[in-house]
Amino acid sequence: MKILIGTKNPEKIEGAKRAFEKYFKDIEIQGISVPSEVGDEPINEKILQGAKNRIKNLKKYAKENNIEADYFVATEGGMTNTLGNWINLNTAAIENKNGFQSVGISQGLQIPDRYIEEIKKSELNDLKNRIFCSEEFKGKDFDSIVTHDILSRTEAITNAFIMALVGHINGEIWQ
Repeated sequence: MKILIGTKNPEKIEGAKRAFEKYFKDIEIQGISVPSEVGDEPINEKILQGAKNRIKNLKKYAKENNIEADYFVATEGGMTNTLGNWINLNTAAIENKNGFQSVGISQGLQIPDRYIEEIKKSELNDLKNRIFCSEEFKGKDFDSIVTHDILSRTEAITNAFIMALVGHINGEIWQ
């Protein structure tokens, strides 16, 4: 099974790979850098829109380069306040070669209000680098740091992809 993912980011590729391997065998996943057409730190509906835009651009790239795939997938992380607090989460979108698309979302973690404006002006990774700058945290992702190594960003992305796979693994019952 050939899967194209709209990124070269190793965490995102690994998250998609882990999710698909839970349901399918013989997976080949290829990362292709395509634009999300949203900001570096998307907010609210722009988070999912970024993932969907990546799929649109990924399909265009595949068509222009004669690349066939069984699935086109993408993920986008960002912040939402639609539940009343600022939450950082990941979304995932999956479209099969027949055009059926489904989406999923990861668990989220609350961001303290005092950091919101700073994140909006740059991105969450810049905040991470500023407040967790000691050697102890070097090379760790934000989710791993704030959960004290209980959950990683890759696991959150995996979970978003698992949720997005629901429509594909349950067939007509869920479509």
